[in-house]
Amino acid sequence: MTAPLVRLPRRIALSYSLGAVGTGVFSTVPGLLLLFYLTDIVGVAAGLAALVLFLPKIWDAVLNPLVGTLSDRSTSRHGKRRPFLLAGALLVPFGFALLFAAPDLGSPGAVALWVGAAYTLAMTGFALFQVPWVAMPAEMTDDYHERTRLMSMRMVLLTVGILVGGALAPVLAGGDDADRGSYARMGVLIAIVLLAVLLTSWRGTRGAASTPPERGPRPTVRTQLAVIRSNQPFLALYATFVLQAVAMSAMLAGAPYVATYVLDDAGLAAVLFVFLVAPAALVMPLWRRLSLRTGKAHGYLLASALFALTALTLVFARDLPQPVVFAQMGLLGIGYAGMQLFPYSMLPDALALSGPSRAGIFTGVWQAGETIGFAIGPALYGGVLALTGFVSSSADERVDQSASALTGLTLGFSLLPAVLLLVSLPLLRRYAATDAQLSAPSAPAPEVPA
Repeated sequence: MTAPLVRLPRRIALSYSLGAVGTGVFSTVPGLLLLFYLTDIVGVAAGLAALVLFLPKIWDAVLNPLVGTLSDRSTSRHGKRRPFLLAGALLVPFGFALLFAAPDLGSPGAVALWVGAAYTLAMTGFALFQVPWVAMPAEMTDDYHERTRLMSMRMVLLTVGILVGGALAPVLAGGDDADRGSYARMGVLIAIVLLAVLLTSWRGTRGAASTPPERGPRPTVRTQLAVIRSNQPFLALYATFVLQAVAMSAMLAGAPYVATYVLDDAGLAAVLFVFLVAPAALVMPLWRRLSLRTGKAHGYLLASALFALTALTLVFARDLPQPVVFAQMGLLGIGYAGMQLFPYSMLPDALALSGPSRAGIFTGVWQAGETIGFAIGPALYGGVLALTGFVSSSADERVDQSASALTGLTLGFSLLPAVLLLVSLPLLRRYAATDAQLSAPSAPAPEVPA
């Protein structure tokens, strides 16, 4: 590989990266608040609430590869990815505003149906935006280190989005005084933020490089799967990423429960989130510098191991002073920064091995895996709650949970994510040899059959 021939224009790089604010907000708020909204605000049983979170994401997982294939074959004069960005930028905020505005329909089951339908609508819009957007870096630059620069910019702004979603949304939702009305107002305000940043990202990427559309007959599912299976580096990275998505989403789902029932203050959910995410903006340049020296896979391994080992220490959160728990969350945040930067900067490298014109189908499968991971995580956490005897309640009452329920919600927040992270590390090591070849200045990239 050589130094980049053309550095990406700052306007395009910044506009593209700004979309991460929207994707960060949308990915964070439902993962952090939706399960709690269902069980503790509108009184839906934990098992049904977990199902409501799971089913729309299965639909999204089916939709993602289809959107990727359609964007690969798009012939729009505005760029083959950008029309999809516009459709998603309009649909996501609308669905999100409905998500937390469920009216009193007479029964928790009817409310669960409303939330499930709104979530399905919002997830459809998110697929239309996210899949083509993630595919674009493979077409915007073909340089190994320039992709890392673009991803570091994107991940800093993703941190902003996650902070807006994770820290601001619980405050807007009312904290200890939350009710249906405060959640509905939060949903509308966050929807306005989503509309602004997603439209800005769509408009600002005019002129971004785009590969020609796929020609010839529409590829069959078997053909598409064969192309994906032939790219072994992608498969190793993909398996790692999906397992870690399950881990992270389980921890996100558990944060309001830990704040409410372990730290005894629902408002501390936002504080926990700030301690997790805020370090990312500070350490992201350090992770990028490490990747320049040792490669991206090495940095990814180190970040993942740091997160897993720190998560294990949270098993004792019920017996630790609050400042110690916050310090543990800050250490998690250092690992979390690398876990955000590296997989997305490695993804375009892996996609380039099969040709950027096919980036859409790969990112569709990638996003489907992330969606399934983010569906399984809260569902697993909800299952832990159900198995350990957690009792749901409405917003105007507080139930004293049993010792087994308190143990369950703590282990689901700590031990479960840690084990999943540790299991992902051997999978990531399979990618390391390819990463070493890609980062070498004179070594040719490994060939992958087309």
